Amino acid sequence: MGWTVPGQKSESKMALKGNLQDFGTTQLLNLVHMARKTGSLQLSKTSDVAELYFREGRLIHTLMTGSDGLLTSMLVRSGKLSSEQARAIQMRAKEQDDKRLALILIQNGYISKTDVVQSVTRYMLDTVYRLFTWTEGQFYFEPNKQPEHTRITVPIELGNVIMEGSRRIQELERLQDELPDLNMALKFTDRPDAKLRNISLSPVEWKVVSYVKPTNTIRQIAQANKMTDFQIRKTVYGMLQAGLVELIRPPDGARPSGRPSASSARRSGATAPSVKRGVIHRLIDRIKRL
Repeated sequence: MGWTVPGQKSESKMALKGNLQDFGTTQLLNLVHMARKTGSLQLSKTSDVAELYFREGRLIHTLMTGSDGLLTSMLVRSGKLSSEQARAIQMRAKEQDDKRLALILIQNGYISKTDVVQSVTRYMLDTVYRLFTWTEGQFYFEPNKQPEHTRITVPIELGNVIMEGSRRIQELERLQDELPDLNMALKFTDRPDAKLRNISLSPVEWKVVSYVKPTNTIRQIAQANKMTDFQIRKTVYGMLQAGLVELIRPPDGARPSGRPSASSARRSGATAPSVKRGVIHRLIDRIKRL
């Protein structure tokens, strides 16, 4: 992992840059948390880019490729507004920034302040939890950089985020063992209508059910519903355990080989690069001086 000074001579303003294979998301968030840093952390992997903003060690805002990060989009995602309502609001309030728009919506009784905070928080956490599974790519920490003043920020303690992210990684590894190949397809078991009457499905699960047929792979179902690998594995695993569906090969019988799970890789002797404690301490000292 390297340290670079992009056009700056002062060590106090040096930016931290490196590879996620050397230091993962969990370690980076730990460093920001322990050093109580203010700034932005950008993570990139192929065409995906995420930017996390921090103030004194707390997460306050996130941006992610594929999402505009606007308040109306967050409210739709959390079920506080319908897509039609969001489009109508955007048409009528084109010149309003998120902070002003939130105030207008609250004053007119469309939503509450709690709705705003919950929706923004959910969007931020959904973004950062996705990043815990990234094992390759680049990161770049820029001290003191903050989001645009028009964006709504909500401070979130990183300690809880790190603990939950770590738990999800462990759960993902278990799900990868149970459901390693997302290029398999699904079909309903005998008399699925009877099972559906006895099972209470969430809106997300109903969406997945609507795509179940032998010609759709699990990966295609995930893409159609904009679900992460973790989300689709968790949903399909629950449906398998309930006896609602079963795994089958796609009709053509040919499929790409699935990526091995992290725990499988450990059993086969392929381990992630180890980072010595001394290196971590030196990195902590260095990031404190940024």
